[in-house]
Order: sequence, then structure tokens, then C-alpha cells
Amino acid sequence: MSIIDLLPSETPLKSIPPGEVVFAQGDAGDVMYVVIEGEVEVLLEGKLVETVRAGGVVGEMALIDSQPRSATAISRTRCLVGPVDEQRFTELITREPEFALTVMRVMAKRLRRMDVER
Repeated sequence: MSIIDLLPSETPLKSIPPGEVVFAQGDAGDVMYVVIEGEVEVLLEGKLVETVRAGGVVGEMALIDSQPRSATAISRTRCLVGPVDEQRFTELITREPEFALTVMRVMAKRLRRMDVER
């Protein structure tokens, strides 16, 4: 099951045009985004580290640990995203434990890839 399928139907969606900064490194991180359509580039110190496509998430680390954003996210194409703030995140993991597991798998995969690239 895709993380998109785990979002409630009442989740508000946000359309983002190509080339728009979704969030910038150092910003406060009070929301993560589930990418419904399109592609979002994640940059660390200006270097592309990942392209997140439909079914992926961006911004989850700052939401979980309440620290500033560790990277910048820019829409590569027109995107449709589902914002998930802390309250909605808590509701989702209570109702759908698979949501939390999916986010943790994304984080683990990114950490492993970063370890390999160092």
C-alpha cells in the first residue's frame, strides 16, 4: 500500500508550480509533505541529493524532531502535495500504524544512502 493511499480523503492538497521552493534549509519545520504528483528535488548545501516522486515524502525529519530543516526542497515539476502537520501526523499514526512505518522506512533508506555516499 502506498503512503498516498494512507492519507485520509479530507487531506487538503496543495499545488506547487515548477521551480518553487517548498521549504529551505534552516527554516522551521512544522509540516511534512506527501508527494501525490510530480517531482521534488532535495538539496543539501545546494547539491542535489534526491529526487522525490509521487508516493514519497519530504520534510519528515524536521516535523518529527522539531529542528530546523536540514535541506532545501524545490519542485522540479508541477507538484500536488498533501501537507501533514504534527497534529495530523499523530492522528495518522494512531489510525494507520503503517503510515509511521512507511515514514521510518523512508528515513532509514535515506540515512543508509547518505552513509554509503560519505
